[in-house]
Amino acid sequence: MSADIAGRAAGRLLLPGAGREAAPVLTHHPVIGLLGVLLGALISTLTARITSFGLADIRGAIGAGFDEGAWIPTAYTVAQMLVAPAAAFLGVVFGPRRVLLVSSVTYGLATLALPLTGTLTGVLTFQVLAGLSSGTFIPLTIGFIVRNLPPRYLVYGIAVYAMNVELSLNFSASIEGWVIENLDWRWLFWDTALLAPLMALCIHFGMPAEPVRRDLMKGADWWGILYASAGFAMLYAALDQGNRLDWLNSGLVTGLLLGGGLLVAAFVMQELTCPKPWITFGVLFRGNIPLLCLLLVLLRLVMLSTAFLVPQYLITVNNYRALEVGDTLLLIALPQFLLAPLVGTLLRHADPRVLMAVGFAAVGIACWLASQLTADWVGADFLPSQMLQAFGQSFAMTSLIYFNIKNLSQAHILALGALVQTARLLGGELGAAFMQTFVRVREQFHSFRLVSDVVAGDADTVGRLAGTMARVAARSTGTEEATQRALSLMSAAVRKQAYVLAYIDGFVVIGWFIVGGLLLIALLRPAPK
Repeated sequence: MSADIAGRAAGRLLLPGAGREAAPVLTHHPVIGLLGVLLGALISTLTARITSFGLADIRGAIGAGFDEGAWIPTAYTVAQMLVAPAAAFLGVVFGPRRVLLVSSVTYGLATLALPLTGTLTGVLTFQVLAGLSSGTFIPLTIGFIVRNLPPRYLVYGIAVYAMNVELSLNFSASIEGWVIENLDWRWLFWDTALLAPLMALCIHFGMPAEPVRRDLMKGADWWGILYASAGFAMLYAALDQGNRLDWLNSGLVTGLLLGGGLLVAAFVMQELTCPKPWITFGVLFRGNIPLLCLLLVLLRLVMLSTAFLVPQYLITVNNYRALEVGDTLLLIALPQFLLAPLVGTLLRHADPRVLMAVGFAAVGIACWLASQLTADWVGADFLPSQMLQAFGQSFAMTSLIYFNIKNLSQAHILALGALVQTARLLGGELGAAFMQTFVRVREQFHSFRLVSDVVAGDADTVGRLAGTMARVAARSTGTEEATQRALSLMSAAVRKQAYVLAYIDGFVVIGWFIVGGLLLIALLRPAPK
């Protein structure tokens, strides 16, 4: 793989015959540029996660209700999805440096102003603006890494990128908890706003200025871009709000799913019939690429599912605060500093498919270990499974992205950024939406089964109730109040156990997803020479 080839190829991204090729423009400061794009990837994921963890504090600060406030994180990520399909095209036309400079400044101003509005309307408006700007960060990161790092260091750049995503995914709970404990809710947005100027400086000094390709604007497939952006954004919004609104029982969710599906179908038809399509399916989606896209969605589904299960178990069953949850999630994040260079070195000598399978298998074993949990587990009990999962996710993510690069023509390498961003958002939301609904349904099922076993008049039930009444009698005004308090405590115990069983089922079903991923890996063919 030659950096010169990659640089010349940028002008041909997805638009065959659209104009003359761009001259190769490479940076003289790749490390500074790499720091800039990695900061962008960190900001993009960190903002979404911190907003989700701190949503209750944000709602309280601006006086928003539960239903209205639920749209605050959705507004940010839907905006990211809206711009994701067009990000690679914008990078080719205007140059990644111009796009990222404008985006980083816009993001910084939006997140700086957002907490100052103090209203739901203001928060939602600036969330959309922040999402549209940060939605370009990740799609343009991989293209810069491939085009500007020397070939022998490429794999390490990919490993650091994968580590960066992992860190932002699992550091967020600790940051949110520390901010709420020591500062106030405004710093949930201002912390990443402070990173934006540093990112802009690194982009300015570390990325090359490329000529604007105005010739690509003429006859561009604008309808294809519009259909893809709007369609995937609507599907994402439906997934994000589906569990809260009870899926197809909600007219809004049904409309979003139907409208998004029709727009995605229109996008596919547009690309198949357009004389100059935005995406040439026959060129881009061939060989291993369809399977790799499925694996990318599946891996993000698994990562977001486990990122949901562990914190929710600790919060629901053990009443952990965000800062305490963050301490447990750090068990995944911290090993990445050691794993990134290890994975990079191994990928220089080993088949990425083997390391990918090792990573998936490690995550599967971690889920099996976590499925042994009981109501007595605390954060430290997740240490073996979380350390193994950290190992597995690092191996799987780095190997998967690297193998994607090896299977893509250099003329389409920037398209990988758009594919990664779309699959990252859609796969992650599929995982979160599925796991939230799955846990809710399984908790209801186990609650029903457990309550059915508590038979009135049964000796065990009577004995448990009498013992509970004796413990609360001293703090009750009479027998009737003691009885009610005892029944309430027994109900809480049943509900707690039902949640434990539901979380166990969640880890088990993720294990089966991993089995499916391993079968897909077995179908992968060697990368083209």
